[in-house]
Amino acid sequence: FGNEAYAAEELIAELSAAFLCARYSITGELRHSSYIASWLRVLKNDNKAIFKAAALAQKSADYLAGFAGEVPSEVPEELEVA
Repeated sequence: FGNEAYAAEELIAELSAAFLCARYSITGELRHSSYIASWLRVLKNDNKAIFKAAALAQKSADYLAGFAGEVPSEVPEELEVA
């Protein structure tokens, strides 16, 4: 599934979806099995990738939740991505 940058973007998108599903108590179908190998490559090549992806995913989820009038959650400063 593409290169490492694409895999990282998909990981962020999947985490964002998971955060939003948890926030709104939405149950969905898991369809990410085809991406797991590419995510593993990203995570093996950067030991901080999961933290970066989670921080960006939280920002994404907060942005989308903002359309529902919700206040963004706090992301610890050490997880902020420049």
